[in-house]
Amino acid sequence: MAEPITRTAGAAIVAQLEALGVQRAYVVPGESYLEVLDALHDSPIHTVVCRQEGGAGFMALAEARLTGTPGVVMVTRGPGAANAAIAVHTAWQDAIPLVLLVGLIPVADRDREAFQEFSLTGWFGSTAKRVLTIEHPDRAAAQLAEAFAVAAAGRPGPVVVGLPEDVLVHTTTVPLEPARSPGAGAVSAAQSDALYALLDAARRPLVIAGGSRWSAGAAAELTGWAERHGLPVATEWRAQDIVANDSPAYVGWLGYGQDPVLADAFNTADLLLFVGTGYGDVLSDGYRLGSPDALTVVVDPDPELHGHQRRVDLHLLASPGAFVEAVCHAVPGGEPDPEWTKRLRAAQRRFSTPGADPGGDAVDLDTAMALLAERLPRDAIVTYGAGNHALWAQRFLPHHGPGTLLAPRNGAMGVGVPAAVAASLVHPERRVVSIAGDGCFLMNGQELATAAAYGATPVILVVDNGQYGTIRDHQERAHPGRVSGTALVNPDFAAFAQSFGVYGERVSHTPDLAAALDRAFDAGRAAVLHLDVDPGVLHPRGVA
Repeated sequence: MAEPITRTAGAAIVAQLEALGVQRAYVVPGESYLEVLDALHDSPIHTVVCRQEGGAGFMALAEARLTGTPGVVMVTRGPGAANAAIAVHTAWQDAIPLVLLVGLIPVADRDREAFQEFSLTGWFGSTAKRVLTIEHPDRAAAQLAEAFAVAAAGRPGPVVVGLPEDVLVHTTTVPLEPARSPGAGAVSAAQSDALYALLDAARRPLVIAGGSRWSAGAAAELTGWAERHGLPVATEWRAQDIVANDSPAYVGWLGYGQDPVLADAFNTADLLLFVGTGYGDVLSDGYRLGSPDALTVVVDPDPELHGHQRRVDLHLLASPGAFVEAVCHAVPGGEPDPEWTKRLRAAQRRFSTPGADPGGDAVDLDTAMALLAERLPRDAIVTYGAGNHALWAQRFLPHHGPGTLLAPRNGAMGVGVPAAVAASLVHPERRVVSIAGDGCFLMNGQELATAAAYGATPVILVVDNGQYGTIRDHQERAHPGRVSGTALVNPDFAAFAQSFGVYGERVSHTPDLAAALDRAFDAGRAAVLHLDVDPGVLHPRGVA
């Protein structure tokens, strides 16, 4: 029997991370967890030092979306934890597995208003699946393994782990814990029969895919199943990479900026089959779309069906992978209306076709997306944050499988740049492109420094219209002619990029964009293209 290893709790935490297969930890350092930082010095885990805790959290979320395993972010107490809260909220609403490690004040100093003291449970108890604090060095490895298991199980989400400064320096000989695989759930033969009975009777079924826990294999199997049986597949907002967009089964996404034809189909469908997601606020346009008479099937490993807010005629407690393995080999006995899917597919193809350049002095974003789409390989990764600038990317840039889109479903601004940096670190062999608004970019543009430090090579297009465009859009509808609080004064984003040692170029006219894109792609380093656009254009034109 091997001799037990004596190490500090901080070293045990890092060793447990290694045993769990963690490749990268995204950190903003703090004196509250020095013992963990010291153990990372000799660890094979790649420590990615970020410039702000929100950026670090978004990088960890991007890694989780790309790998399916919990992303790891480390921050310090008080202000550091406050900055990281945005990533916890995003992980909760987007169902992404995340483990946030937070350095804390010494146990002996609790409840004395010590420097940067705060309540870990008070802050995160309502937006995390679990909040743990390591109170004894012998529990460090076990609690970390528990955090990873909880983050990945059922409906994935964030787990927050507190690391008291004094506990980290105490020693332990307790061995490491093995990794736990999250349960996939299952579909019984009787449940499969019940599903097919509903499908057989439906004339206007609509499959809606979303959520997380999608593998490339599960997505391809669902798509093939839908193609074979004439079933239309929509996705929830910002999940359109689940289904290959050139599939005859793909009919678009439901949510902000959706095709009105698909929204109407949502209202007239007689059977709704949700796979990996449920009936929620955004995809239903504020709970307005979707006939209440439509039979509803939900495939979700979450027994509580968080976020699903309508009838449930059949709940299959299974992950997408378990669902397709159990169900998608069977053949429906009935057939939907043969024109149903064809009509929705034709509408989606029209909707995703950019409009012709009308001319003018500014960069036309319909044309910009067409030029970009021509240059992206099928496995390219596209990122964006929140704002009207993303309407063009989500409508006109195609996706061909899971792991090609990183965008927040909770509408968090500032995601695009750190997500692109992390994507380039996880997949350095793949093209990574981010579409950023001027407001969104400057919320985490400092992470260009992280890109330069670690050799990440994303190409970032900054759409400059000198305003918070989404809020301006709402203002024009609610208070016409009374613009208030939405104007921006911007820097030269190309010069800003160059100051970090990355490629930067400003483009003010559409005819100059194609060559600028080629130069950015050929730069061999991170690149920023500053696009001057018409502030009066707040929506894509597309093809009517």
